[in-house]
Amino acid sequence: MYLRYTRRLKDGKEHRYWSIVESKRCSGGRVVQRPVLYLGEINDSQREAWCRVIEAFDEDEQRQRQLALFPADRSVPAHAQEYGVQVRLAGMRLHRPRQWGACWLACQLYEQLELDRFWAARLADSREGTCWRHVVQTLVCYRLIDPGSEWRLHRQWFEHSAMGDLLGEDYGLVAKNALYRCLDKLPAHKAALFSHLRQRWQDLFGAQFEVLLYDLTSTYFESAPPEDEADKRRYGYSRDKRRDCVQVVIALIVTPEGFPLAYEVLPGNTADNTTLRTFLHKIEAQYGRARRIWVMDRGIPTEAVLAQMRQADPPIHYLVGTPKGRLSTLEKALLDKPWQSVRHGVDVKLLPQDQELYVLARSRMRVHKERAMRQRQLKRLWARLKQVSTMDLDRKELLMKLGAARAKAPAAWRLIDIAVADDGTAFSF
Repeated sequence: MYLRYTRRLKDGKEHRYWSIVESKRCSGGRVVQRPVLYLGEINDSQREAWCRVIEAFDEDEQRQRQLALFPADRSVPAHAQEYGVQVRLAGMRLHRPRQWGACWLACQLYEQLELDRFWAARLADSREGTCWRHVVQTLVCYRLIDPGSEWRLHRQWFEHSAMGDLLGEDYGLVAKNALYRCLDKLPAHKAALFSHLRQRWQDLFGAQFEVLLYDLTSTYFESAPPEDEADKRRYGYSRDKRRDCVQVVIALIVTPEGFPLAYEVLPGNTADNTTLRTFLHKIEAQYGRARRIWVMDRGIPTEAVLAQMRQADPPIHYLVGTPKGRLSTLEKALLDKPWQSVRHGVDVKLLPQDQELYVLARSRMRVHKERAMRQRQLKRLWARLKQVSTMDLDRKELLMKLGAARAKAPAAWRLIDIAVADDGTAFSF
């Protein structure tokens, strides 16, 4: 191990950031460097101390001691006579426990899906000897067993797993630049990968693809807005309640069993109701025309897209929530319809209208759940109002506290009658 620094210019001044680095010899005589500890900016005396001193715990005296290690065939230097230790390097043995079973099982699943053959035909080894298909397999198994960042895979996980032994590779396989470069090679084969997986899922599990679940989510970045116009990080509607952060939108199509059929990463300012038409064409182009049923939230399709789905050949069926604004127009027609039992605790009303079938569902379990939620909220609001009634407040403070209580329990607030005096701080509820 040795100290290594990186330079960075900041405000016209050069800064040096130091790390303890371990050199590891790999197959073919290659040597890679593995960062062991990041030190940051240190002065000259600190650097000298790190060069010669290792901190260890003295079990006999139960305290920290500074020890410097030297090989047994060399004498201890004068400056380290008090804390120098000679080590017989030839007698040292390293025993490294590693996770084997989960890695072996992940590799078996990987081969059952024939992903090893798929990538072998598409990712040739680099001129430097990097086996890209093994890098992909390591990334996939890592995501399955213990998902985390590529940096964590490079720094920690690979050393504590048996992936190197199972693949016949060494630490050079997970050099951080190799991991990131490998990810850049995968998007070009995304469509072929999904077609391959669909066929394998059908052969192994008899999976059906007539019902498709479509939804969108978002993930945000705590970073400055990008200057590149092609960058997908944009401000938009944040499902994470982080309107102050740029984000990307992720659209995903899965089967009811959870098998993904397609996904896209979209700009963060993409509206949900502008994405469905693109995915209809994408699924049809990749998997052909078929009678499919799309299941999605009410905010995803527009009336124009639904009309296009009904007029398709063959028709594309869908199950989607009815917009709330239309429920009032259907209320009178639904009142005359009888309830039909679907299963214990679930009743429905059916209303055929304009080539569509409206389904009004009533679930007793849902009724009990929402009632319990309102009751809990009502109890908290009631207790808060009692607290406010005992406080010594001026009128402005009283109104602010009542407003805060209303914001925390809007549903329960509608169930309470509150009267505030025109003058003063008296109120009743």
